[in-house]
Amino acid sequence: MTINLEDPKRLRPLRDQVHQVAMNMLRPISRKYDLAEHEYPKELDMLAAMADGLAESGAGEGAGATGVRRDGGGDDKTVKNGSNMASVMSVAEMCWGDVGLTLAMPRQGLGNSAIASVANDEQLERFKGTWASMAITEPSFGSDSAQVSTTATKDGDEYVLNGEKIFVTSGERSDSVVVWATLDKSLGRAAIKSFVVPKSTPGLKVERLEHKLGIRASDTAVITFTDCRVPAANLLGSPEINVSEGFAGAMATFDNTRPLVAAMAVGCARAALDLTRELLTKAGVTIDYDRPAVTQSAAAARFLQLEADWEGAYLLTLQAAWMADNRQPNSLQASMAKAKAGRVGSDVTLSCVELCASVGYEEGELLEKWARDSKILDIFEGTQQIQQLIVARRVLGLSSAELK
Repeated sequence: MTINLEDPKRLRPLRDQVHQVAMNMLRPISRKYDLAEHEYPKELDMLAAMADGLAESGAGEGAGATGVRRDGGGDDKTVKNGSNMASVMSVAEMCWGDVGLTLAMPRQGLGNSAIASVANDEQLERFKGTWASMAITEPSFGSDSAQVSTTATKDGDEYVLNGEKIFVTSGERSDSVVVWATLDKSLGRAAIKSFVVPKSTPGLKVERLEHKLGIRASDTAVITFTDCRVPAANLLGSPEINVSEGFAGAMATFDNTRPLVAAMAVGCARAALDLTRELLTKAGVTIDYDRPAVTQSAAAARFLQLEADWEGAYLLTLQAAWMADNRQPNSLQASMAKAKAGRVGSDVTLSCVELCASVGYEEGELLEKWARDSKILDIFEGTQQIQQLIVARRVLGLSSAELK
């Protein structure tokens, strides 16, 4: 089957509109909230209200964190074709403006993507409008989500959660938290389920906020759960433990969210390339796309290499989204996109700092900030090393037990 990796014509107006928002609303406050870490960007409330209005009117439907859904709760006719593509395109443009502010957008958390990915129709309606962060990582493990030790014990019509989660994006500001917990540790990965836990639930406590290298506009929290009781109906998807399915049900969330993170890296790197080209041109460096790189200056040749790397990451991201929209298994492509874009994002932003010398390193421009922001995009939602491991398993046809 042929895949057209041009921007879909019908989504270009959405892309252009989001680009204007990123340029006129996010860029002007980018440095402000980088310096004022943990201060809530109140300007985002108006932006969130605009996004809600677009969604209600249908003009912005399918875009953002809630657009990553491929089965529509069993009724394929309810799926808006291109919703995953709309999501990655809009997120990339938002991150062209600012990654931290994008992550701080109300009702656009990674937990919202998790709900969109695996919730049934009733849950989608019930949790509509919530701002959900996602709690996976624990002090005892990093990217190996199969090691989840937070427990969820059934007690009548409720589950009792106990455990600690770290690096929870928007953990303080969100309305609810999507918590990954195990129903039975002895049954391994198959027993890991996700639960929507309102922040007001007794037993849930935000312990502290982290100070970070980048994405400072976004709060990152440590959250503990102590005899935290949630309704059984808040378990996302099926409560059945299917040992034969293994971890596949839980990993379906990542198949949808990893292209989003790849899009974040693509957007941030694009911002760095755009500004670097402008600064190099002002400095008298000519970048000619019609001439071989070896015939141009070292700076121009390096810039062309960065552009080529960026193009590869961008196309892989679009491919992963396209496959999700066409209901094709995209676990391999999602991890390839995340691995490529995460690495390219860091390489591009740091190289742009280097190409622009002192101008790139100082705070007069945003290049140094983008270099700091981009690093996390190669780490969260599965590190570079984890993505390469997943890709190797898929290509070689080996299980996680066979290739560690």
